[in-house]
Amino acid sequence: MKKIKIEAELEVYEDFSELPQDIQQLMKDAFAARDSAYAPYSEFHVGAALLLSNGEIVKGSNQENAAYPSGLCAERTAIYYAGANFPDEKLEVMAISATGKRKPSTTPIPPCGACRQAIAEYEVKQKQPVVIYFMGASGKVFKSDSLSNLLPFIFTQEYL
Repeated sequence: MKKIKIEAELEVYEDFSELPQDIQQLMKDAFAARDSAYAPYSEFHVGAALLLSNGEIVKGSNQENAAYPSGLCAERTAIYYAGANFPDEKLEVMAISATGKRKPSTTPIPPCGACRQAIAEYEVKQKQPVVIYFMGASGKVFKSDSLSNLLPFIFTQEYL
């Protein structure tokens, strides 16, 4: 038997104001998307903003449903909208902000597993990483230069 060690490298910003100006604006777009979330059951609101290679910004928010599996996360809402409406553009940067309405989060909240897999699919498709910034309602912001930092063993078409 042999053991392997897998490490992730993230940049940590103490708060939103430390981000580069263009990323601050992208995160503000994520805040706006978060504010439009439809989350009457969990009261957990998530917003995502995607910068595409053509300069377009695409926003998504989580959309819940009484039949829980029928809802969709903010990240996938934005990714699938971009894929459907801008199929030839690359996903360059994603900003995510998430928080509970009753319990505001100051901890960076990363994408869920399903969203990580969706981001991985697009990284493989476009042969280019997606830079991901994520945070709670306030506080620290984490930056990952690629989804591979958050999901080191991605499932791709190579396995099919």
